[in-house]
Amino acid sequence: MQNINQLFKLIRPKQWIKNFFVFGPAFFAGVIFQTNSILAGLITFLAYSFAASSIYCFNDIYDVEDDRRHPVKCKRPIAAGDITIPQAYGLMGLMFLLAMSASSLLLLLPNERVNPIASAYQTGSIILFYWLLNLAYCAKLKQYAIIDVCIVAFGFVLRLLAGGFAVGVVLSKWIVLMTFLITLFMSFAKRRDDVLRMEKTGEAPRKNTIRYNLTFINQAITITASVTLVCYIMYTVSPEVIQNFHSDYLYLTSIFVLVGLLRYIQVSVVDKKSGDPTKVILRDRFTQCVLLAWVLAFLLIIYVF
Repeated sequence: MQNINQLFKLIRPKQWIKNFFVFGPAFFAGVIFQTNSILAGLITFLAYSFAASSIYCFNDIYDVEDDRRHPVKCKRPIAAGDITIPQAYGLMGLMFLLAMSASSLLLLLPNERVNPIASAYQTGSIILFYWLLNLAYCAKLKQYAIIDVCIVAFGFVLRLLAGGFAVGVVLSKWIVLMTFLITLFMSFAKRRDDVLRMEKTGEAPRKNTIRYNLTFINQAITITASVTLVCYIMYTVSPEVIQNFHSDYLYLTSIFVLVGLLRYIQVSVVDKKSGDPTKVILRDRFTQCVLLAWVLAFLLIIYVF
């Protein structure tokens, strides 16, 4: 039983919350409650989650020596010696096979907006590209400052693309821009936690942390938060968006975005707890309330009014 718990710890199912981004295209297209869209979204969510878990395994294998020197990551299953490297490689392969197998289930779903064969092929290709990109990220690319956070943010754009292909929805330039910007903002906030740890211990938790400092990180957080908010406001007042949603009240949802950004900056700068965005979303009641209010506002605008 203990070994099974360690296997689950290695694949990090709590991190699967990030993959809810695949439901974004269906939500904003107003088809989220259609049966085929729900099934396609769930299949894509599982496929992406399995692929992400495969990457987590590879990351912990590749970083095992660095993790053993880290005050927190030393408790990871491989670094702690609870899971052997061959076992981790086996689990990595299994997760990848499950990801590809899950995406092929889209072939069985009829879809009025896209051919099931095209849907399954395009979605599977995006997930495969995500998997290969993150192998390169874990092995080399994460050593380069700025490039590392851009790849993380681009990974969320790929989630949107996969979700869009799965349900046959073409993404707008706005949703792509805002997804990249908000996740870039959160990625810089996460790096801030690494910089604080480096200044406290004198040892860089990541090889590229020495290319960051608090001045740079604080300015990067401010810039990305500001651009995100401006981009969102432009989105809500865009004539094409107003026409698409048949409502000119979208601008009111900017309040939730502003408050959410301010809260995350508070968590990062005041509380110094931005090291794991998933934990912030799962544990911070303020953030949860803001997200819920934003979702409910869009539900009313898209599906009711």
